[in-house]
Amino acid sequence: MTIKHFSIEYDAINSNNIFSSGDTINGRIILEISKKIKVQALVFRAQGQARVCWHEQYGQYVHVVYSSKDKYYDVEHYIMRETRQDGTEFIGPGRHVFPFSFTVPERNIPSTFTSSVGKIVHKLKAELRQSMKMTKTAKTHFTFVSQADMATPGLLDPQHGCQDKTISVFGSGTVALDIRTERMGYWQGEALKVTAEIKNQSSRAVKPKFVLYKKKSHFAQGKRKMNTSEILKEKCDPVESGCNKTVTKTITIPKELPPSILNCSIIRLEYRIKVLLDIKCTSNPEIKLPIIVLPEQSDHTAMEKQSAKSKEFEASAQPSPHSIYYPPVQAFAEPPQRAAEPQAAAAAQSDDPPAYGALYPSYHHTEQHRSQF
Repeated sequence: MTIKHFSIEYDAINSNNIFSSGDTINGRIILEISKKIKVQALVFRAQGQARVCWHEQYGQYVHVVYSSKDKYYDVEHYIMRETRQDGTEFIGPGRHVFPFSFTVPERNIPSTFTSSVGKIVHKLKAELRQSMKMTKTAKTHFTFVSQADMATPGLLDPQHGCQDKTISVFGSGTVALDIRTERMGYWQGEALKVTAEIKNQSSRAVKPKFVLYKKKSHFAQGKRKMNTSEILKEKCDPVESGCNKTVTKTITIPKELPPSILNCSIIRLEYRIKVLLDIKCTSNPEIKLPIIVLPEQSDHTAMEKQSAKSKEFEASAQPSPHSIYYPPVQAFAEPPQRAAEPQAAAAAQSDDPPAYGALYPSYHHTEQHRSQF
C-alpha cells in the first residue's frame, strides 16, 4: 500500500479543548508513504455547518423525508498544488508533516450539537488529490462553543408568571400559583432560584413540583420536529387546604448541560423551568418560564456589569405607581472535547462530533476514509 498513513490533527488551547469565534487552531497534516507519488494538490479545509434529516410516514404508502442544511463557513487553503507543466508535484517516500493555522471566523455561529435528528459540526479536513484516483480525505472534529451574547433580549430581566384554577371535581374552591425567577440567563453550573407563591383556597391539598427540562426543535421544508425531556425534578411538601405558602427552590444548572442554541435556523435547543401543582384526580395548573443556559465562564463580570446598569436604569425611570408589569417576551432567537494528540484511526469512523462533555486526558480524533460530509 503506497499511502501508509494520512491524518490531520490539531493542538488544544485550553483544558477542555473548546474553541470559540476568533480563536486560532494550529495543527498539522501527516502523510506517510512507501514510495514516491504524484500529487495534484494537498488541500486544507475548515467547515462549519448544520443539517437535519428525519422521516415521517403518512398512511400506508406515503413516506416523506424532511431534510435541510445550513453552512456557516467553508475555508479552503492549498498547502501544495501542481507546479510542473504536467500539472503534478512529486512527494518522496517517508513521513511528511505539513503545518497549518486556521482562525475561526468572528461571526454569530452556533455551538457544536448532535442529536438523532440533526447536528451542528465544526471540522478540519485534509484532501490529497491525485490524477486518475479518488481524493483521499482525512478529517477531525473540534468542539466549538458560541460566546455568550449579553445583548439577547430579556436575558437579565426577571421572569414572572401566574395562574388561577377552580376545582370543581372531587372538591371545590380555587388555587392560585405565582412564580418568579431573578432573570432568564444563567451560566452552566450556576444556581437558579425559583420562588413560588401558592394560595390554596380549595378543599384539596396540592403538592408543588419544580421541573427543569429541555426542548429540541428541528426545522426542514416548512415542518418542525420537536421533543422535550426532563433534566431535573424537585418535589416539595404539600400545601394543605386553606393555606397560603411561599416556596423557594434552588436548582443548580448542570455544568455539563449544553448551552442554549438560539442562533441556528434549523436547530434550536431551549430550556424551561416548569412549576406545577399536583392535584389528584384533576388537571394540574402549571407555569413555564424560559431559561437561557450560557456557556460556563471563569467569572460573571459581564453579566454583573450589565445587571447593575439595568438596575440603575430601572431606578432612574421612576414608573407610575399604577403601571402594570408585563413579563418580557420569551425571546428564543439559540459541547467539550479534549487535548488534541494523535490517536488510532479506528476510533474515528463516525461523522458525528464527539459527545458534549466527553473529556479525555489526551484526545485527538483522526480517521482515514474517502466519504464526503
